[in-house]
Amino acid sequence: MRNSPLAARRPRIATYAISLACAVLMSAGVHAAGAASAASASAGDDAADQSVVSVQTVRVQRAVIAQPVRAYGIVAASASNLTTINLPYIARIVQMRVQAGQSVTRGTPLFVVQADPAAVLAATQAKSAVTLAQGELARTQSLYDKGLATQSQLATARKAAEDAQQALAAQNQTGVANGNKVIGAPIDGVVLQLSAAQGDQVQPGAAILQLAGGNGKDARANVTLGVEPSDVPAIRTGDMVTLHGLSTSLARAAADGQVVLVGASVDQQSQLVNVGANVPLGQSAFIPGTRVSADIATRSGTHWVVPRAAVLKDDKGAYVFQITPQNKARRVAVVTQIENGDRYGVDGPIDGAQGLVVSGNYELKDGMAVRAGGGAPR
Repeated sequence: MRNSPLAARRPRIATYAISLACAVLMSAGVHAAGAASAASASAGDDAADQSVVSVQTVRVQRAVIAQPVRAYGIVAASASNLTTINLPYIARIVQMRVQAGQSVTRGTPLFVVQADPAAVLAATQAKSAVTLAQGELARTQSLYDKGLATQSQLATARKAAEDAQQALAAQNQTGVANGNKVIGAPIDGVVLQLSAAQGDQVQPGAAILQLAGGNGKDARANVTLGVEPSDVPAIRTGDMVTLHGLSTSLARAAADGQVVLVGASVDQQSQLVNVGANVPLGQSAFIPGTRVSADIATRSGTHWVVPRAAVLKDDKGAYVFQITPQNKARRVAVVTQIENGDRYGVDGPIDGAQGLVVSGNYELKDGMAVRAGGGAPR
């Protein structure tokens, strides 16, 4: 029997069909594997987006906070706080009752003096002149009433009496007295310097000793501080001042006061601007002559007080993260008003009931799920 051409081609066609079917199956497998891989990658991305970040939070509140300005100075160096004790008449120092560095209160005996005889004589004569002038006025008035003295004579007698009275008042103001007289301290303070010694004769107006006041009752400056000229515009009279000791022994000592004087020029020696402060020192270790540092609280105001670590910055500005009741991170834009050590005073739409993130905030994005350390803000 003769083979037909169709029968001869059948095996070749079958081979081609089998090859085509295998190719189709392989292509379908590749596509299925790709789809499965894409689905797996998508699920991984979703899991990454839903990851929970652990953070630490603190409670935040509004409070008064100030911008500190650092200054350096010396206690009892202000000229306005020094009181020079002198006498308006010639006198001899009979006894000195105090010594340099001694703390005194108002009325404490400082020294005993004896006025010069000429000064005592002048005071005595002033009293006699008043007695004489008043007697003459009474006599002239009697004569005038009887028509034996003129109006001019009466006016002259009155003028003489008034002049004598004024002269006596001036003598009384000097405080001249016969014999020894005790001179007391006019203010509470510390004896800084003795300019006279026992037995010396002092002239009118000559300094005998100096007192440095400043005990809280005296509103004058008893501390002079130097600040950088750039810091002066922020300092106001009444700003709070806290003194700190510079020496090792005074490292933990502190005293509070306030600014009473802000200089308007630069000191040529220190190249700083002088600021006067009144600090009640009482029984503190800050005796006159002590060198100190000071923190001046400027720009005091009420702001959200937050830790420095809570504030972040990017091209949009400063911001913080808070935790919502749904444990989601909420980005809050803030404006930093005060920088005080490790605390900031900021303004912004902060919610005082929500925790403020202070650790882990660099990993956060707005709306991200979080887990607060300790289970709740502290």
